Amino acid sequence: MAAVATCGSVAASTGSAVATASKSNVTSFQRRGPRASGTNDSGPRLVSIAGTRPSVRNGQLLVSTGLPALDQLLGGGLAVGTVLLIEEDKYNIYSPLLFKYFLAEGTVSGHTLLVASAKEDPANILQELPAPLLDDKCKKEFDEDVYDHKTPESNIKMRIAWRYQLLPKMEQIGPVSSSRFGHYYDASKRMPQELIEASNWHGFFLPEKISSTVKVEPCSLTPGYTKLLQFIQNIIYEEGFDGSNPQKKQRNILRIGIQNLGSPLWGDDICCAENGGNSHSLTKFLYVLRGLLRTSLSACIITMPTHLIQNKAIIARVTTLSDIVVGLESFIGSERETNPLYKDYHGLIHIRQIPRLNNLICDESDVKDLAFKLKRKLFTIECWRKSLWSFPNLKI
Repeated sequence: MAAVATCGSVAASTGSAVATASKSNVTSFQRRGPRASGTNDSGPRLVSIAGTRPSVRNGQLLVSTGLPALDQLLGGGLAVGTVLLIEEDKYNIYSPLLFKYFLAEGTVSGHTLLVASAKEDPANILQELPAPLLDDKCKKEFDEDVYDHKTPESNIKMRIAWRYQLLPKMEQIGPVSSSRFGHYYDASKRMPQELIEASNWHGFFLPEKISSTVKVEPCSLTPGYTKLLQFIQNIIYEEGFDGSNPQKKQRNILRIGIQNLGSPLWGDDICCAENGGNSHSLTKFLYVLRGLLRTSLSACIITMPTHLIQNKAIIARVTTLSDIVVGLESFIGSERETNPLYKDYHGLIHIRQIPRLNNLICDESDVKDLAFKLKRKLFTIECWRKSLWSFPNLKI
């Protein structure tokens, strides 16, 4: 209940850390006013945080999701202080990959990681992070991924042209730099061990954090959610990610990854019954978590098996409490798997919700009909209706 008690105080101070980050990352287009403290203005005003950049729309501090194409679809990246909810695909094959891309980007950028799971040991998750690609190899990988000897040359050019619409220009040639925004990763290789050992990370493995003798109070969070909120809160405050307590060392970002939230492994019964005894536990957890994020230099990604949740009202509340919602729909086991229209893809990606910060409502993405595929080494996102040009007589 300690975590629940903080709900009011956390929510009351919502936005302070994000506002602080935005002020410290002003762009050259903003007026340089005198500092309130009257200190010397001769020094640089911008506090550089590796792996971040200000939004060109509102100056909000952004971090990369680990997929530059997804960053572009979300308006430039994931805003600090927000929650990205990934609706898992039916067989949970592709959502773990997006989860690992997010963590890999944090490792390469030098951010602090907090990995929480009830299924897999966080140390094992880190060992499976994809390896970053050298910039001079990235374009080559894209070309090889597109090229197919059975595909006409004109169709190859069409696909490459569309692919590069979601591919930012290469910034440099040489080893991967932690100062740039967004990297590409080779899903067929593992991240070098020296990078993992040099990273600062914290793991929360539910079976090690909770005992089977814990008593559950009625109308409260499940013990797993309570322990996780306390763990996140301690890391934020002890390591100085709280906006009200400036970090003593160089400022950094906390990347939080929570895997399979809402599943029975977390002690939640929303996937087992339509009106279970813990039907409000997940929404309470998200409410308190978002309050913690709003008051800290942190960003969070959550994967959730929404297709297993029995009560659709709970899904609606979870969506409301998330800032960005991205759904993955795999073709495995469906009629689309054998449909020639989708032969080049492995599933659809739905951008269900994008944030409109400091407002009570969220936007819906204008980009529809997106598909993804994992071929050779790269996870790519494309507009699947482009393939209709190869099937002019095919009707939808």
